[in-house]
Amino acid sequence: MHAIKKSPAVEYNHLKLDYASTHRDIVEKCKRGNRRAQFELYRLYSKAMYNVCLRMARNEQDAEDLLQNSFVDVFSKLHTFRYQSSVGAWIKRITVNNCINHLKRNRLFFEELEERHVEVPAKAEQEMYEPPLGLDVETVKKAVYSLPDGYRAVFTLYLFEGYDHKEIASILEITEATSKSQYSRARKKLKELLESNRLGMAGK
Repeated sequence: MHAIKKSPAVEYNHLKLDYASTHRDIVEKCKRGNRRAQFELYRLYSKAMYNVCLRMARNEQDAEDLLQNSFVDVFSKLHTFRYQSSVGAWIKRITVNNCINHLKRNRLFFEELEERHVEVPAKAEQEMYEPPLGLDVETVKKAVYSLPDGYRAVFTLYLFEGYDHKEIASILEITEATSKSQYSRARKKLKELLESNRLGMAGK
């Protein structure tokens, strides 16, 4: 007897369910207050979330504080988690929101857009950023950290965290046009910083 082959739609829905249910046993134990499960959930996601915090806040102490505050929120709100996404995506959203609130408290600034800046060429928006050759990862990281807060927030959320401009607009309470413009300007600024750095290194 031949096995009944599932349709692509059924397979996709099954994969979605499996993805959303990742670490379900640990999450359910955390909801019941199991300390070992809470430690395990923290162990699974704390490193990735710390990197998110560091990219957004660019300060190690602030990043550590944001990480701890985010996990306090995670465990206090875990009873509301309904597996509509993966728990990792849910934790990241809480972490990103904490980072954004931190930046706003510290006067995160988005440049006012003039009418001529609203439209961003589709090609420029879709291209992935590629740093100049000959620069190491740490140099690129430092350049990203030196971007103005508004530029860095949008650049990080789009390029590193995988949010699209509609999602970024919702998170930052700005328009999609502003998000696209900030990303475009961030890329231009970062390219200038890295080119300057490379020329400085070549001159030594």
